Amino acid sequence: MTAYALNLPDRLKHEVEQLAESQGISLDQFVLWAVTEKVSTLKASLSSITYRQGASGQIFPVIKGTGVRVQTLAIAAHKWSMSAAQIADEYDLSEVQVNEALKFYELNKEQIDIAIASEQALQSVHG
Repeated sequence: MTAYALNLPDRLKHEVEQLAESQGISLDQFVLWAVTEKVSTLKASLSSITYRQGASGQIFPVIKGTGVRVQTLAIAAHKWSMSAAQIADEYDLSEVQVNEALKFYELNKEQIDIAIASEQALQSVHG
């Protein structure tokens, strides 16, 4: 990941810090997800990816109109070696939705992998 210095007006920085804190995430993670969301929106206004806030307050990408998380499909494809057709059938999605989600995953792999690892660590503690 490349570091990038970001200059924000003091008032905006304060607002962003408050929002990040209310979400239970770092300022860096909040800015990263906000920029990711904006870039994704601009790249494909018809994209099937949107964001949802989980019970823990974390924000994660999902298939629009469903509760299916992108990370779930990434796990199915990469860990369980399922094809796009198999994933679509398993989660009642179209192959287009699955392929868009997997493309989104590849573009945001580092952040989504961090979310997957965090969730797995939490499950092992509470499992």
